[in-house]
Amino acid sequence: MHGNGRHQDGTAPRVVVGVSGSLGSLAALHRGVAEARERGAELWPVLAWEPPGGEHGYRRSPCPPLLTAVREAAERRLDEALEAAFGADGPGVTMQPVVIRGETGPALVHVADRPGDLLVLGRSGGLLRRRLRRSVSAHCARRAGCPVLTVPVPALLQDLHELEALHRRARWHLPVLPAAELLAMKG
Repeated sequence: MHGNGRHQDGTAPRVVVGVSGSLGSLAALHRGVAEARERGAELWPVLAWEPPGGEHGYRRSPCPPLLTAVREAAERRLDEALEAAFGADGPGVTMQPVVIRGETGPALVHVADRPGDLLVLGRSGGLLRRRLRRSVSAHCARRAGCPVLTVPVPALLQDLHELEALHRRARWHLPVLPAAELLAMKG
């Protein structure tokens, strides 16, 4: 990079952040802003979307009005996530929001395609959810041509998952384990 914060090709450095609207992605947005400030970079929040049933299903049964509705819903979801993260004042750095059609991991790697980029991801969902879906962070770590930073699950989100598990146990009339046993299971 040159002294003005730009790369040799004249482009500004970028911090690309995967956004879904989850608490984990909102934490990643905040970390992305901090990284963008530190690097003198632009913030590129990216929300990837796919047609219902995926690309293969859409090719078998195309429906352009449905595709338009899903794309518009993705745009709204990104706007709502940015509003939730930063309010009306915005992030305080130059921002270039991107809504891209494609599977999340490959789409993020496609956008964060410069060696000087930084790709920031949040973790969200419980263990079961992560096992049922492909890991976006693992895909990006393997395939990205730039550094990938994974932001840990915020403590509040972790507490929420534990409360939900407790609620499920109570609903199914399962015994609630003492705190010491829960800690032993975690460790």
